[in-house]
Parts: sequence; C-alpha cells; structure tokens
Amino acid sequence: MTDSKLSKASVLAHGQGRALWHLGALLVFKALGEETDGQFWALEGLGDRHMQIPVHVHTHEDEIWYVLEGTIDFMVDGVAQTGGAGTYVHIPRGVPHSFSIRSETARWFGIGTPAGLDNWFFETGEPALALTLPPPPDGLPDVQAIVDSLKAYGTDTLGPPPVIAS
Repeated sequence: MTDSKLSKASVLAHGQGRALWHLGALLVFKALGEETDGQFWALEGLGDRHMQIPVHVHTHEDEIWYVLEGTIDFMVDGVAQTGGAGTYVHIPRGVPHSFSIRSETARWFGIGTPAGLDNWFFETGEPALALTLPPPPDGLPDVQAIVDSLKAYGTDTLGPPPVIAS
C-alpha cells in the first residue's frame, strides 16, 4: 500500500538535480524536504581551497558528510581531523562544527535530517549556470546577513573558521 504523503523513490545520475551556486561552492541537490516528506535533504557539493565555513551549531538537524574527492579539514566538537576520499562524518544537532577545503578542490555528499535547512540554501544561493564552481564574487559577502538568515533556520554561528595545523 502506498501512502501519497510518503516520499517517492528517485534515481539521479551524476550532475542531475537542482544546482545552486552558494557562497563560492556548487551544490547539486539530489533530494529536498518537499520530496522526502520533510525527512531529509541531500546534496553533492564542490568547493575549492577558499571555502572555509565558520564554527556553527544546528539546533534542528543532524548532518552526515562523506568526502568523495579531495581533502577537507573538519572541526567537530573541538576535535580537528583531516579527511580524504572515503571519510565519513556524522554531526549530531547541538554539536559545534566547521569545515575547510584543504586540497585545491573537494567534492562531498551531504545529508541533513530532518529537512528544513535546504530551504535556506535556495533562499541565499543562485541557480548555477553550469556544473562548475561559480565565478569569483564581486566583493565580500554580507556576513551579518548570512548569520541572521541562518539563525532563522535554527543555526547559530559561534565564530570564525578555526586554523587547523597541517
């Protein structure tokens, strides 16, 4: 028996999905909360060595990361670890964390559960014109506007990206 409220099965090939340019990264969403009955969102991300995410904490969702290519520095609950391809990271809600791309570029697969934060990406990103990294920005982002917009989704920004020794 199929309940129409439940999420539907899907299969998307590499490069398929809704692509956004978001804060210097390419994000290709494979699933959105509206498609999974609010259970989760999933994306494939591509960033370069300039990508550094401030220390923050989610109050509504857990995150799962899986590094596909390249090297990413993770700081989870004060513990630093550098992860290459095949690295899995689980970040429960309430745990402070950040990440920085260590290699020239890196690709990862990410899941947030339950869904909700996926809407923030679409509110603050722009449709990608190609499945590449976006062109460099004209100027610096409005950090306070980003912090405020994240707060509306239950994400508190705690500080700048940490420096992780090589």
